[in-house]
Amino acid sequence: MMDAGTDGAKTTYRRVLLKISGEALMGDQGFGLHPPTVERIAREVKSVHDLGVEICMVIGGGNIFRGLAGAAQGMERTTADYMGMLATVMNALAMQGAMEELGVHTRVISAIPMDQVCEPYIRRRAVRHLEKKRVCIFAAGTGNPYFTTDTAATLRANEMACEAIFKGTKVDGVYDMDPMKHAEAKRYDKVSYDEVLMKNLKVMDASAIALARDNNLPIIVFSLDEPGGFTSILAGEGTCTVVKG
Repeated sequence: MMDAGTDGAKTTYRRVLLKISGEALMGDQGFGLHPPTVERIAREVKSVHDLGVEICMVIGGGNIFRGLAGAAQGMERTTADYMGMLATVMNALAMQGAMEELGVHTRVISAIPMDQVCEPYIRRRAVRHLEKKRVCIFAAGTGNPYFTTDTAATLRANEMACEAIFKGTKVDGVYDMDPMKHAEAKRYDKVSYDEVLMKNLKVMDASAIALARDNNLPIIVFSLDEPGGFTSILAGEGTCTVVKG
């Protein structure tokens, strides 16, 4: 599976999906998009793209609107979830703009058709974009309410025949408790899908983990705040947690 990149660097995977939360685009703000943060993440993705790795992305919408939070405030859940899906389209367009500023050809592909803004999701066309070394950003989740962008990421990674999902977070892996609140929290190097479900470890939601387990798709959790983190993890270096069977 080892594959030489364009500059001679070795990467473990040829095609991957990067999943990040909408909150990752906020920077230090409490809401919305922080353009320097979006640009920094785009540079991380470009550095991996430059190695010859085919990349697709799913970005959450929690920095703009979260369906569950809307439903908790009395909004009808289906409507709230659709609003959350539209938030992910806004984030995807922002990331596309940042990627193309860096000279990386990028396509936003939405599960909810909106032809003036982005492409509709057609699996074969999306695969062709990846083969042509374009970055594909999958927006609007699965297109269905009651499913999170975690589930959408796992679904798209399977459909695109990705070799792994990379989950970029604020911490360098999966811990047995919140490391921000508990200094004694222990990090896992490897953890099984069943252990994640049984111990309710906050990696992805249960339906996403079950879908990854059923298709034997590894999930690699790493810190997106670490400069060069995405590249080093792909090269088999750095600190992360691998979730697999």
